Amino acid sequence: MTTAPTAPTAAHASLAELAARLDAEDTLAPLRDRFLLPPDVVYLDGNSLGPLPAAVPPVLTDVVARQWGTDLITSWNDNGWWQAPLRVGDTIGALIGAAAGQTVAGDSTTVQLFTALDAAAALRPDRTLLVTDPDHFPTDRYAADAVAARRGLDVRRVPPADLPRFLRAEGDRVAVVSYSPVDFRTGELYDMRALTRAAHRAGALVLWDLCHAAGALPVEVDALDVDLAVGCGYKFLSGGPGAPAYLYVARRHHAALRTPLPGWNGHADPFGLRRDYEPAPGIARARIGTPPILSLLALEAALTAYDGVDLAEVRAKSLSLTGFFLRCADELLTPAGFTPVTPADPDRRGSQVSLRHPHARALTRALADRGVIADMRAPDLLRFGVNALYTTHQELLTAAQRLHDIAAGSAYDPAPRTSGPVT
Repeated sequence: MTTAPTAPTAAHASLAELAARLDAEDTLAPLRDRFLLPPDVVYLDGNSLGPLPAAVPPVLTDVVARQWGTDLITSWNDNGWWQAPLRVGDTIGALIGAAAGQTVAGDSTTVQLFTALDAAAALRPDRTLLVTDPDHFPTDRYAADAVAARRGLDVRRVPPADLPRFLRAEGDRVAVVSYSPVDFRTGELYDMRALTRAAHRAGALVLWDLCHAAGALPVEVDALDVDLAVGCGYKFLSGGPGAPAYLYVARRHHAALRTPLPGWNGHADPFGLRRDYEPAPGIARARIGTPPILSLLALEAALTAYDGVDLAEVRAKSLSLTGFFLRCADELLTPAGFTPVTPADPDRRGSQVSLRHPHARALTRALADRGVIADMRAPDLLRFGVNALYTTHQELLTAAQRLHDIAAGSAYDPAPRTSGPVT
């Protein structure tokens, strides 16, 4: 159901003028052409599934028709399939501030999380606690519980703000702490440097889940002395649905790293067919099974959208976009019953804005009916993700105005329906 748009107000006119000026000054605007965005759609869910990069279809056509269809099994060598997990890993590593040889791609986020948590716990065998965020994404919590059960550890769920105090009290028992720099629900950004240092002062290792950070802001895992990190390939990196995830392990841990799934791809001599497992040198030991080549090469093509891009500029535009949307929310949506929950402080927000409303699910559906794709997180959060490579200020104003019109006209069905994917 739709409603007729309300007449322009003075607030809207002022916001429209500001959006036009900010978009005209946007030096990243040409990057939008690197994506195949559907016409007449405002896409604000790229922090769940990035849109299709223009570079992907021709690469997939070549991979399927020539590399697989014609070259067949010789493609493992002739077309570089065997090295793809390390090659793509290094490309992602450059986006997260990692020197080459520390990042590998090819398994799912869940597998990478379990691998990283278990390997980290094994590096601190005399410690008994695994600490994680009580509001972490469910998979992170499930993986923490599974690793703790396997290793005989106790899980403590500690909010990021309380971690330094907790570590001062019980830090000598903590093996690993697992957090995300960006809260997937609210978009709040946590201080990776401070939390990493607090864990290291206690002698613990740190695992960061970068799913909502990589590609959206500079992360600098090497400079921050991060121990391990994981992330997916399908959000800001736009690698496609179910795109392979990646695992970063700081070089200083490679020699002692032991993964819980010793697959043949991670063997020191994978084609020697040895009876016993011997881990490969370096990050290659974190390879597990045969990589999903079609999706891995689609991800590799998608990453070319970042070619020549300065992540500092991406971050600056992201903050401009989210700051502008928060202003739109203040002037157009707060009077209509919406409450922003994403911090206004730019140092404390990632690349999304979340609004609270009791009918969040129905409003998200109504927005989709009017050409604005956002998403929600139960029970009452509407979530608007921005990607500085293609999102415009005008699109955010359009989203805010249409949401205002829907709420003002009660043009939505508040009855609950089956929810869609939440990642």
